[in-house]
Amino acid sequence: METTTPTVNKNKFKMKDFIHLIVSVNPKKGLFLLGMLFSLITSAASLVVPQLTKTLVDASGTPTFSTSMLVVLILAFVLQLGVGTLGGFLLRYVGESAVKTLRERLWKHLLHLPVSYFDDHKSGESSSRLVNDTSVIKELVTSQFPSFVTGLIQLVGSMIILFLMDWQMAAIMFSAVPLITLIMWPIGKIMSKLGRQLQAATADFNADASEKLSEIRLIKASNGEASEQENGRRNIGAIFTLGVKDAKVSAILQPIMTTAMLGLLVGILGYGAIRVQAGTLTSGALIAFLLYLFNIIAPVTTFAMFFSQVQKAMGATERIQEILDTPLEPIQAAPKAAIDGAILRAEQIDFSYDPKRPILQNISFEAKPNTVIAFAGPSGGGKSTIFALLERFYEPTSGRLLIGEQPIADIDLQNWRAQIGYVSQDSAVFAGTIRENLQYGLGRTLSEEELWQGLALAYADQFVQEFPEKLETQIGERGVKLSGGQKQRIAIARAFLRDPKLLMLDEATASLDSQSEEKVQRALDHLMEGRTTLVIAHRLSTIVDADQIYFIEKGTITGQGTHAELISNHPLYAAYVNEQMIN
Repeated sequence: METTTPTVNKNKFKMKDFIHLIVSVNPKKGLFLLGMLFSLITSAASLVVPQLTKTLVDASGTPTFSTSMLVVLILAFVLQLGVGTLGGFLLRYVGESAVKTLRERLWKHLLHLPVSYFDDHKSGESSSRLVNDTSVIKELVTSQFPSFVTGLIQLVGSMIILFLMDWQMAAIMFSAVPLITLIMWPIGKIMSKLGRQLQAATADFNADASEKLSEIRLIKASNGEASEQENGRRNIGAIFTLGVKDAKVSAILQPIMTTAMLGLLVGILGYGAIRVQAGTLTSGALIAFLLYLFNIIAPVTTFAMFFSQVQKAMGATERIQEILDTPLEPIQAAPKAAIDGAILRAEQIDFSYDPKRPILQNISFEAKPNTVIAFAGPSGGGKSTIFALLERFYEPTSGRLLIGEQPIADIDLQNWRAQIGYVSQDSAVFAGTIRENLQYGLGRTLSEEELWQGLALAYADQFVQEFPEKLETQIGERGVKLSGGQKQRIAIARAFLRDPKLLMLDEATASLDSQSEEKVQRALDHLMEGRTTLVIAHRLSTIVDADQIYFIEKGTITGQGTHAELISNHPLYAAYVNEQMIN
């Protein structure tokens, strides 16, 4: 008893959670009620047809036979068909609309989750929740639920009518129900469990495949095809094994159900034939009994599928709700601020992803308007993390970041990010055209003149002009059809078009060849004019020309000053510069 009660409570909670999720997306209640009304009319017609058939059969060959009865029967069939079609469409439309709203809500939520969420969850896993899990809920809401409701009405109505017609025949029929239930219950539980396992295995494979295909060049460059083929074979094999188990259970279930229903049909037909010969039952009543029996059999066969789908939907709901319950970035309305002309300051910033492994400790710096501040030091020291904190991808564990006298955490997030231009060593671009990438996130359509001016400032107009389709050139997933230097200059052009007040350059030329580096650096020098610039230094010229340099080691600033000051009083900085000169 103690082991089963928590499971029941958990299932009740899950069903409540599922209903709450569907209600929260504001389904079209009026259309739903109208669809249910039409479904009730259809079910009522299906209950009337056997009675009309009974009367028609009993009156056939007698003087009381009337063609009007045949017409009424045909009209009942037409009503059942027409209204049933309309009711089914309305219920399906309401379900599709609810799932559409759910997907939009989930997509919006995913887009506004903090970066830390995506650090812990694969992108393929999140997309599986967005597509696969919502599809499971859609199948339940749009197909299984309407069938369940109409089937339940037919089942209950047919049972009542059967007992009113002949309780002895009905009692024989329903004596088989406990036996069928005893067989179906354990099989249904096994199918539900297998369904959840199959769903989880498919989601895992989807996440892994998405991740590996997005890095196909790394796989090929590393000769990793054989290894990934084996990983894929293992995941596909796990799905296959679960699918075969599900097929075995279904293969057992189908003959059992067919045999049980056939046995019930033969039993009713045999007993009914004896009653007809004895004169205690009419032929029309026997035919009506058989029609009502089909009204019962059809819904029962769908109920097992419905409850199996319910179990899948509960699992999908749990995973979707887990995402929806994850706190968002601070997107609520907050004061806007113009940051040009204001001093950017960090005051004793500490940060860590894991409390046991601090990343930044006691970081303080100041960036005055229209100056260049460089961060130098060994890789892994925490320089890029400072930029992530300035972008507000993460919040400091302690300390403050201020613009003027205002903490940046108090500024409207979109307003703050709109004033920042960020160019990294692998600036992200999306599949699509050059035009779409240039004006991405600007919230307005740029003119041809503005676009070409931005490209010219980034020294990118020449190579774009050489493409046959120019601004409409498709650049491929993550810009694979562009060289590294071209992709960087597109990113710099995008930064020009944003007209940022604060510019952050994260080793933007580190991975380029010397020719591309020279062009990109000229574009960056142009972009830096008249802006406050923070740069993670890689080129010696950037370090030398910076107004202030902060040398960072193991998450701590160990020296600050101009190039000349640090050369004279910071031995590790001097060694770092000498190494740059040699390279």
